[in-house]
Amino acid sequence: MQQFDLIIVGGGLAGASLAVALRESRLRIALVETCAPQPPEGWDARIYAISPANAEYLQRIGAWEHLDRERMAPIRAMEVFGDQGGRLAFSAYETGVAELGWILESSLMARELWESVKRQANVTRFCPARPARLEFRHDAAVLTLEEGAVLSARLLAGADGRDSWVRRQAGLEAHITPYEEKGVVANFATEKPHRGIAYQWFRADGVLAYLPLPGRRMSIVWSTPDAQADELCALPPAALAERVAAAGGEMLGRLETLTPAAAFALRLIRVPRTVAPRLALLGDAAHGIHPLSGHGINLGFQDAKVLAGLLAGAQPWQDIGEERFLQRYQRARQEETRLMQGTTDALRRLFRANLPGLAPLRNLGLSLTDRLAPLKSQLVRYALGAF
Repeated sequence: MQQFDLIIVGGGLAGASLAVALRESRLRIALVETCAPQPPEGWDARIYAISPANAEYLQRIGAWEHLDRERMAPIRAMEVFGDQGGRLAFSAYETGVAELGWILESSLMARELWESVKRQANVTRFCPARPARLEFRHDAAVLTLEEGAVLSARLLAGADGRDSWVRRQAGLEAHITPYEEKGVVANFATEKPHRGIAYQWFRADGVLAYLPLPGRRMSIVWSTPDAQADELCALPPAALAERVAAAGGEMLGRLETLTPAAAFALRLIRVPRTVAPRLALLGDAAHGIHPLSGHGINLGFQDAKVLAGLLAGAQPWQDIGEERFLQRYQRARQEETRLMQGTTDALRRLFRANLPGLAPLRNLGLSLTDRLAPLKSQLVRYALGAF
């Protein structure tokens, strides 16, 4: 049996960033991952919007400065459109910041964090590896891998995604609400420059976002009912580009498809308890939200930041796997997670509702918000991830 202080199951963005954030700690860490991240051919269709708060976190743990700036795009402004003429806009200039966030490929971030982990003396990587059995004892979590290795630690962190094996093995309840929608993603070359502006449309058939990529390129996330999502993914490249351009009112002119459309099912995942004796959940294993806010990955990074701070600050006499100790992490993350889940779910419901007279009211509310400085300022804080 191999002894560690911390086992992290899941070497994705949240799990790997937790390991990197603990690079200067005394903790002996085991990181278990099924496969190392691989670079895509061309541009990765799965992208993330990184908030300034999380860019600062990634900079502090030493990962941000190693990212390829040629494959990142700053968000200089955002424009949001309702389904009947409502409009809300804000810019980095008006807010007094350099940028509202950054758009970058999921694989770019994943590879950099993985390379950072590989340079750490206090991390032992088990990859490729799959967990087979998990046992929680009074003084340790014991993880058996499929190939037979047995790992033991005072604490196990589950960062293995929204269908978390760790969460199921621990018997932690997850309330899952299928949206009966999929998020369709793809990348396009644009006729017109995007000028660093992110666009979002609340449409009758879902929520469409244009997100800037370097040069005359952009990525979309179109959250739409399952049937339309499947239809979009089946379109030939030229027809897909024409459909996406029309849905965005030709905002960026003609489009050319750079990556095939892909889709992933959307679900609201609420996990009432994210800690238990010898266990903490983070990232998608701890929560799931609608992508219209673009903050799913930001929640995961903040989970890692808070948990890393708690573990790094523990005194030698403290048991980092004791539930009472871990409750501090759970309490620290509950408010932001619930706020994000509640806000995104409410917005989705508001713009999906077809009650008579509701559409003009919600669009009026969007436009009024654009004119009310205090409320608009609060929304900007929400967009920046500043809580």
